[in-house]
Amino acid sequence: MKSNIRYWVIAVFSICIGIYPLIYMIVDMEAEGFLRSKSASLLTNTLWRIAFFTHIYFDGISLLVGWSQFSKRIRAKRLKLHRLLGKIYVIAVLLSSITGLYIAFYANGGIVSQLGFSFLAIGWFYTTFNAYTSIKKKKIEAHRKWMIRSYAFTFAAVTLRLWLPTLPSLLNIPFNEAYIIISWLCWVPNIIIAEIYIRKAIL
Repeated sequence: MKSNIRYWVIAVFSICIGIYPLIYMIVDMEAEGFLRSKSASLLTNTLWRIAFFTHIYFDGISLLVGWSQFSKRIRAKRLKLHRLLGKIYVIAVLLSSITGLYIAFYANGGIVSQLGFSFLAIGWFYTTFNAYTSIKKKKIEAHRKWMIRSYAFTFAAVTLRLWLPTLPSLLNIPFNEAYIIISWLCWVPNIIIAEIYIRKAIL
C-alpha cells in the first residue's frame, strides 16, 4: 500500500513538473521568470539558448515517461510499451544531461553552484548510460538498480522547484545564497535515498 502511494506521489509530481517547460511557449520568461536573472549577453548567445531549451524540454520528457518504467503492470502486460518508453527516456536524458552540463557553467551563484549542477548532469548521464548498457546485456537486476539511480537524478527537476520557493524562507537568507545550496540539495539527498532503497531491497 505504501509503495503504491509513493509511486503515485512521484508520478503526479513528475507529470506536473514535466509539463512545466510548456510555460516557455506561452509566457515571456525573459521578462517574468527564471531567464530574467540572466545577462543580456547570455540571452543573445545562440548556443546557450539552444542548449537551454533542449535541456528543459527533454528534461520534461524524461520526467513524463520515466516514472512509468517502474510500473509492474506495464512491465508485465505491456512489455513493448515499457521498452518504447524506456528508449524515449534514455534519449531524452542523454540530450538533456549533455546540454545541462553545458549550461551548468553559466549557473547563477558562481563556482559552487556550477559544480553542483555539473555533477548532477554527469551523474545523470552516467547512471542512465549504465541502465541502458546493462539491459542490453540482459542484466535485469543491474538495470533496475541503475534506473532507480537515474530517475533519482531526473527527479532533481522536481526537488529543485520544491526547494526554490521554500529554502530562502526556511533559512531566512537571500535567494542567491539559497540557490547555491539548492544546486546540491536538489539531487544529493535523492541519490542517498535511492541508494538506501536499493540496499534495503537487497537485504
